[in-house]
Amino acid sequence: MILMLILSLSVLVAASVLLILSRDTLRLVVGLAMLGGAANLTVFLAGRPGSGSSPVLPPIIAAGTEILPAAAANPLPQALALTAIVIGFALLCFALVLIANLARQDARQDADVLRASEPDATDPIKPPLLVH
Repeated sequence: MILMLILSLSVLVAASVLLILSRDTLRLVVGLAMLGGAANLTVFLAGRPGSGSSPVLPPIIAAGTEILPAAAANPLPQALALTAIVIGFALLCFALVLIANLARQDARQDADVLRASEPDATDPIKPPLLVH
């Protein structure tokens, strides 16, 4: 099972990098969303799924217990994964709104054409595109 999850994670990362390197802005956003999902899957894989022992104990903890039992699941990776999911969804929504606004203003969806519309280096109001 672990090998299948690692293989699917590899395919997901490869596909997301391919989409991120695309010139189309919608593909770029979809690639970013897929890369966020790959990061969440990485955190899931860090918990060693299918290791033989049950990773979750019942949520009832005896009164007066100060330390979790050794077999209890660590809540920190779960909290980090949940936070990453929420932040990734917010980023995806924000990027989709930006792309919808861009599509409404201009029909061009090519990232290179959008880069060419940056202000000149002599424009006193807008900062120029930094090219080394």
